[in-house]
Amino acid sequence: MPPSGAGIEETNVGHESQFYIDGRWVDPVEPGRWIAVTNPATEEEAARVASGSEADIDAAVAAARIAFPSFSQTRRSDRLELLENLLAAYRRRIGQIAAAMTTEVGIPKTFSEGVQAKIGERHLQTAFTVLTDYQFEEDWNTTRIIREPIGVCGLISPWNWPMNQIMVKVAPALAAGCTMVLKPSQYSPLSSLLMAEAVHEAKIPAGVFNMVNGPGSTLGAYLASHPLVDMVSITGSTEVGAAVAKAAASSIKRVSQELGGKSAYIVFEDVDLQKVIAGGVRACMRNSGQSCNAPTRMLVSMKVYQQAIEIAAETAAGISVGDPTDPDVFMGPVAGKKQYDTVIRYIKAGLADGARLVAGGPERPSGLDRGYFVRPTIFADVNNHMRIAREEIFGPVLCIIPFKNEDDAISIANDSDFGLSGYVSSLDLERARRVARRLRTGMVHLNGVSTDLHAPFGGYKKSGNGREWGRYGIDEYVEVKAVMGYRTQS
Repeated sequence: MPPSGAGIEETNVGHESQFYIDGRWVDPVEPGRWIAVTNPATEEEAARVASGSEADIDAAVAAARIAFPSFSQTRRSDRLELLENLLAAYRRRIGQIAAAMTTEVGIPKTFSEGVQAKIGERHLQTAFTVLTDYQFEEDWNTTRIIREPIGVCGLISPWNWPMNQIMVKVAPALAAGCTMVLKPSQYSPLSSLLMAEAVHEAKIPAGVFNMVNGPGSTLGAYLASHPLVDMVSITGSTEVGAAVAKAAASSIKRVSQELGGKSAYIVFEDVDLQKVIAGGVRACMRNSGQSCNAPTRMLVSMKVYQQAIEIAAETAAGISVGDPTDPDVFMGPVAGKKQYDTVIRYIKAGLADGARLVAGGPERPSGLDRGYFVRPTIFADVNNHMRIAREEIFGPVLCIIPFKNEDDAISIANDSDFGLSGYVSSLDLERARRVARRLRTGMVHLNGVSTDLHAPFGGYKKSGNGREWGRYGIDEYVEVKAVMGYRTQS
């Protein structure tokens, strides 16, 4: 059991000392290893969970390998029933999951309850909807094209959107008929344990879903390199994605990566500036800036550049930062000390490189003398040679960059190692569409339109090479077979 004073009683989760393997909760092969879960708002230990070893990964992969032959042959209707059961079991735990994410990551209560926990539900519902008519087989002339489950999948998820990133892997893998081993982030294990409880309640067949907690640097690499794993899906930083791909390379398995971003938010002069700039600032600062697709580079027409800076600074000053359990707080802490130190280093680098600080800064927010809180920070007069414009900060830091005209805006936006998302605001819809076509990104949002869960989520360049969500998510978990001569010539 966890050491006294940590775990079940405090977090109301349960199973902190176990993993979920082969349809049941099991003790670690090598007991005595623990992960301390620190509440980033208080800097205090909130719980401890068991940390796995390579032997636990071996057991989980073996269970998934044994379960694959039968589960891969299940009917569509069987898998629809399982998704429906999991959706119901997950819904019953949404409140607990939201509370766990607030504790382990510092996600504000209203955002955790209203968005982060519910998006897991929405992805399950989307997978159910897509599976109802997903085309596993089709004919081209005399050839039958068959899409069949790829096999045992290693799923490696991050801490910043815990349920979003788990469900966009688990749900399509189940829909496709795959078996899996989930290695959640070591920084957000509590919500993952609750999700695994939902899997158990849903009566997912033994061995189909398995979960082992532990550090990504060892267990993630081992899972990716495992010879009995057929495919790896990783969401994380570009550096982590590269490490996973290298670990998987020797076994020539498929690797699907959703990685970092430095998304440009292009604002033309014809928009409602107050609405668009304020919305862009809040979008950047939401989740404490810890979203891979956050619009962290705001590119503004020189015609309205100074006005935009004033609106942005005023908006940042009005953002409430504090206790994430307070329903009136918009922005909680960043996820931990390592993340805090990284963000503060970038803010200081921006100052050293000559960017103009118009809001926030490296000092703690007023009245918050503990917790990993960062002030909503905005730099103006930024150019693409600065580190703060080129590297993913993953914190509440916005760079404002002026542009001369449409071509200049596109050039600045595309001058990036990343290509995850883009944002374009203009009352001239044809112009917005034209710009969107020229952006080298996997996604573009026009005029504030929110994310479509049926659309593909993924990026170009160092933002990764996979696509998640909707039909495209299931596509990641299937192999394509051509059976020629399947039909006779008519």
